[in-house]
Amino acid sequence: MSSFLKIERDGAVLTWTMNAPEMRNALTGNSAVDEFIAAIDAANADPTVRVVILTGAGSAFSSGGNVKDMKRFLGDEIGPAQIAQWYRTGIQRLPLAMQRLEVPSIAAVNGPAVGAGCDLTCMCDMRIASSNASFAESFIRVGLIPGDGGAWLLPRIVGLSKAMEMSFTGDPVKAEEALAIGLVSRVVAPEQLMDGARALAARIARNSGQILRFSKRLIREGQQQSLASLLELSAGLQVLAHKSPAHAEAVNAFIDKREPKFGDA
Repeated sequence: MSSFLKIERDGAVLTWTMNAPEMRNALTGNSAVDEFIAAIDAANADPTVRVVILTGAGSAFSSGGNVKDMKRFLGDEIGPAQIAQWYRTGIQRLPLAMQRLEVPSIAAVNGPAVGAGCDLTCMCDMRIASSNASFAESFIRVGLIPGDGGAWLLPRIVGLSKAMEMSFTGDPVKAEEALAIGLVSRVVAPEQLMDGARALAARIARNSGQILRFSKRLIREGQQQSLASLLELSAGLQVLAHKSPAHAEAVNAFIDKREPKFGDA
């Protein structure tokens, strides 16, 4: 059986391509979650990785959950406790794992991102959209709620009112509207999507890998901690940063009026 995630590397940048176009890159009923978790653990363990780009093969980014597979829940054979456990041990592991990803992540959204596919884009740190992309928090259209953390993720990106509108209607948001509401940071022509994502990744990857991981941790923690708690964490991480080879190289490069060379730092 072919793998769900195709993983490619270019220097310090990993590209993860969801490679099940025949299923519109559905995230359930297959090995997707396990493969994401393995890829995240591998990236975290490799200090030379600095950025991850996530995209989809084919015309869709991801159709989210496999609705046909969910038909088995309609009968009496699978009870409520088993369904809840299916979520806990399945799709709900994905947002927790993406939250653990230490390096910056870019969603290169090539087409429709539907349901859990929309939420997967929100699990990434940045989003670039093809003009062919659309985003739909469409669980309500199939009589479900966001079971994958979307109710936590989406409001933090687009604000409470727009998140509720998307969730209560299930209506798709086209790329230009996604740009206007802050769901994506830019919209490009389809043929420019991956070049745009790689260019952004390259600008990020030229910085220190260790300091990138510190910076991402601070921003993530800042979504949940008080200012005082975050300042205390910042002080501790800043000690490590001041004593790092990356900081020494940056200071020396500034004094020498040259570009810093961080290597694996």
